[in-house]
Amino acid sequence: MANLVTSLCCVVLAAVVVAYAQRRSQLVARNQYERIGSDVTMQCGFLDNDASVSWKVNGTDVKDHHRLEGPRLILTGVALGHSGLYSCFQNPHGERRDTIYLHIGLIPREPSVTCRSNTYPKGFYCSWHQVHPTYIPTTFEVDVQHNQRSLDVQKDPDHKNRCRVRFPEVFSSFPYTVNVTAVNALGKASNTFSFEESSIVKPDPPERVTATPIRFNARRLEVSWQSPATWPDIDNFPLKYFLRYRPLIKEQWQHVELSDSTSHIITDAYAGKEYIIQVAAKDTEIGTWSDWSVAVHATPWIEEQITSTTEVDIPIETKTSPIPSSTAPQKSSSPVDRDARLLTFFSPLLLGMLLLFM
Repeated sequence: MANLVTSLCCVVLAAVVVAYAQRRSQLVARNQYERIGSDVTMQCGFLDNDASVSWKVNGTDVKDHHRLEGPRLILTGVALGHSGLYSCFQNPHGERRDTIYLHIGLIPREPSVTCRSNTYPKGFYCSWHQVHPTYIPTTFEVDVQHNQRSLDVQKDPDHKNRCRVRFPEVFSSFPYTVNVTAVNALGKASNTFSFEESSIVKPDPPERVTATPIRFNARRLEVSWQSPATWPDIDNFPLKYFLRYRPLIKEQWQHVELSDSTSHIITDAYAGKEYIIQVAAKDTEIGTWSDWSVAVHATPWIEEQITSTTEVDIPIETKTSPIPSSTAPQKSSSPVDRDARLLTFFSPLLLGMLLLFM
C-alpha cells in the first residue's frame, strides 16, 4: 500500500512539473531567427492542427500580410520591420499559449581581417568587422596558425572584435595564417589572412610632439617628440622618424627624414607665419610608417616692438599764415572803427591844450 501511495505521489508530482514547465514556456519568449525576404511560419506552442488561435505583435493585432493555418501564423517576404514580440491566444477564452521573439536578419558574409604589430617584437593583434550588417547577434571564432601549430589567442578586453597573439619567435621565416569565422543563427562565413612577420610591423605615432620658437631667430622652430609608449624595446629595435611641416598659408608639405633622433630644428620657416607640424615613426629595418602624430602649431620668434617709458620733448610745429597776394581783396574797415582810431589819436593833444588854458 505504501508503495502504491508513493507511486501515485510521484505521478502527480511529475504531472505538476510538466504543467508548470508548459505554463512557463508560454510566458517566457523563445527566439526565432529568419532571413530577410523569406516566408516565416510561427507555431503556437503544442496546439493541435485544428486549434483556433489569434495573434498579436508587440501587443497589437497583426496587420502585415499574413495568413492563419490552425495554430500557425505565416508571414510572407519578411523584412526588418517584421521583427518583434509575437503572442498567440487560444480561442474562445483568449488564453495565451505561446510567445515568440522574431528576429529578422541575414547570413554573415566573409569578415574583413587585418593584423598589425605595434609592440614588435612582443606580439601582434588582429581585428575584424562585418562589411555588411547582419542585423542579428553575430559572434566570431578566431584561429591563428604558425609553423603547423595553433597559437594562443587572447581576446582584447578593450575592443570587441580584436585579439592579441604573442610572437612565438622573432625573425621567423614561416608565415602566419589567421582564420576568422563569423557565426549567427542563420549561418556562418570565414575568411583567411596570411602574412609574414615583417609585413605587419607598424608603430604607433610619436607622442608629446612640441614645437617652440628660437629666440632671436625669426626663421627657426625647434621640434621635439617622444617614441610611442607602446614600442617595448627602443634600444634593440630603434625607430626612425619622418617630419613634415608647412605654413598654414600653403598646402604643400616639406619633409625631413631623420635617423633615431627625437628632435629637429626647422631652419627655413617663413618669418611670422604660423606652422603646422607632424611626425611619423618606423622601425629602422622592417615594416611600414606609422600614422601621423597629432598636429601641433607654432610660429617663429617675432621681435617685440619696445616702447620707451622716458618723456621726450616733442617740438610743436608752428604754421605761418600765407601772405595774401596783392590782388587778393582786402577787408575794408567799418566807419565806427575809423572814428575810434581818430579819437585815440587826438585825445592827448586836446588834453594838453586844456591844461594850458587853466
